[in-house]
Amino acid sequence: MTSPAPVSVVLPTIGRPDLVRQCLESLAACNPHAAEVVVVDSSDDDSVERVVAEFAAVQVRVLRCDRRGLGHAFNVGLADATHDIVLLTNDDCTVDPSWVRVGLEHATEDAGALVSGRVLPFGDPAAVPSTIIDAMPREYRGGTGFVLYTQCMALHRATVLEFGGFDGRISPSAEDNDLSYRWLRAGRTIRYEPEFVVWHHDWRSREQLRRLYVAYGVGQGMVYGKHLRQGDVAIARYVLRDLYAGCRGLAARVVRGASSNVDWRPGLVRGLPVGLVRGWRAGRDRRAGTAAP
Repeated sequence: MTSPAPVSVVLPTIGRPDLVRQCLESLAACNPHAAEVVVVDSSDDDSVERVVAEFAAVQVRVLRCDRRGLGHAFNVGLADATHDIVLLTNDDCTVDPSWVRVGLEHATEDAGALVSGRVLPFGDPAAVPSTIIDAMPREYRGGTGFVLYTQCMALHRATVLEFGGFDGRISPSAEDNDLSYRWLRAGRTIRYEPEFVVWHHDWRSREQLRRLYVAYGVGQGMVYGKHLRQGDVAIARYVLRDLYAGCRGLAARVVRGASSNVDWRPGLVRGLPVGLVRGWRAGRDRRAGTAAP
């Protein structure tokens, strides 16, 4: 039997035991599998804990996190992880059998870089948010941009925690976009490696997707509002870009009528203003967030 790879996996969840089981099955099937998987659980009951108990033989454990939000959950998991190289994913993803090996290899190449990978749709592509299917590797160094996907990431925990970790105030989403923006603006490197692969699953109803896209708008608005408050006027172009996209989405709905697919763009119109206000308030404090539990 192949020895476990010296990496930790951090997997946040909240009340989705069936999805967690599916994800953990894929992690257990990796060759090699990770030396530990930390399931950061913000659920209101013990349903996730019962699922995790089924995987004790492959070093899966639960870490309670009573504060909601992916950014905070990832920080808590990073702070508690045993190994310096940490792989991140989400509970509605399954990973390729090579995922642990590939993530370890790419993270080992450069301790100062963040590594993000391909996030492929599983099911109806139109019903799966936050995917990237680009088959070409890329390197981003300095500048600004939103190129991270916490569904598929590899990093060095000490480096990221020293940098300030995720901003736990960014909620309910876009914690990865905020880290991406801060990381690149600081002159650091993000690499996109397409052989580092997860599948993001189609499981939400149409109404759940609509609510999710509004939540995405709120989170992204918080990123913009925070950085605007801190004097970064360059972020204004992203605000204008997203508002334009949202208006085009609303116009398309009026012209074409109801569609069988849920358009993500109108969610920006509803969510961005709320997020901008929240982010502006959060921007009064220049600390990155809650890197320590």
